[in-house]
Amino acid sequence: MPEDTSGSPVQDDEPEDQPVPRPWEPPGGWPPPPPGDQGRPFAWGPPPGAPETRPPHRSRLAAAILAGLLLLSSGIGIGWVITRNGSPAVQGPITAAPANPSTGQADRGLNVQAVADRVDPAVVDVNTIVQADALGRTAQGAGTGMVVTASGEVLTNNHVIQGATRIDVTIAGRGRYTAHVLGADPTDDIALLQVDGVSGLPVVTLADSSSVTVGQEVVAIGNALGQGGTPSVTQGTVSALDRSITVRDDRGGAEQLSGLIQTDALIQPGDSGGPLVNSAGQVIGMITAAARGNVSEPVARVGFAIPSNTALRIVNEIRAGHSSDSIIIGEAGYLGVEVRDLDAATIARLGLRVSSGVLVMGVSPGTPAQRAGIGQYSVITETPSTGTSPGSRSG
Repeated sequence: MPEDTSGSPVQDDEPEDQPVPRPWEPPGGWPPPPPGDQGRPFAWGPPPGAPETRPPHRSRLAAAILAGLLLLSSGIGIGWVITRNGSPAVQGPITAAPANPSTGQADRGLNVQAVADRVDPAVVDVNTIVQADALGRTAQGAGTGMVVTASGEVLTNNHVIQGATRIDVTIAGRGRYTAHVLGADPTDDIALLQVDGVSGLPVVTLADSSSVTVGQEVVAIGNALGQGGTPSVTQGTVSALDRSITVRDDRGGAEQLSGLIQTDALIQPGDSGGPLVNSAGQVIGMITAAARGNVSEPVARVGFAIPSNTALRIVNEIRAGHSSDSIIIGEAGYLGVEVRDLDAATIARLGLRVSSGVLVMGVSPGTPAQRAGIGQYSVITETPSTGTSPGSRSG
């Protein structure tokens, strides 16, 4: 269960008389498969023929999905990344619009419906297929994205698309399209997609987030619970700024995010990658995580968004083809292995002739790893950016 590794759910200098529910629970995660599903591909969702239900406030019930800071791979690392392929053409930067109003002080009497009507056309559903395990079983994930260029570039969270073998984007009034990754920054949980075969799309307005203030009224928009259709819309305020959180992934690892906007707008699984919007319909942040006091709670009243200035900076680096220690340009290479960290005890037990690396526990059928002859108990010691060999084999 996600929690702050230091013992405190939020790492900042705010007084202790402002508690935040713990443990940290990002909006989403894999539920266990239904009974009897262990022998077939994972496909979490309602049983065939189940009636559709729609709760009020434009949110929807749907398949349980992954749409938080949990990694999109199930188990201990299917689809290990080994390459960085391709590069987008150098393009001019997208610029942030001045926030309107310039501060949150005048943000009163927010018209939620008017804001939603302005932003909804540029909000898309992002659906993924991931390799769930070394047996070749697959699982589905869902999240939200924002169209940032008329040619179909979509901003979303990295965790929404991480580990995906297929990405589909549904655009209101247009239909469902395939998409590919232009680049991503896993450290800041940001990814930029290109929807294939589209043009002339409506776009969101990304505003300067430096003027966001505590108490400012906001609207959170997203693919709540992953059902698709008209985005869900909830209203709230900015409750804190410059927040730092630590969340755990589904393999026991941790992700740290800082500089976040905190909001009390209702956040649900599937909202990840969706816009946090001011009263003028301008995007000031991208929803990325939420805290729930109980894992059984379907919604959270403590949500976090990446400021639009942070997201826009990374988007422009990706569009210009500028890679860095944190930014990956192009689609990540897919290997198709299940791995775990290699420790001294395992090295001794298996008689391996290496001192570090990751141990291959399983290989998915028909993947590049299988074709390359990688088998169980191989050890991957490096991740080259070019070439066909993913690392060395030992033992």
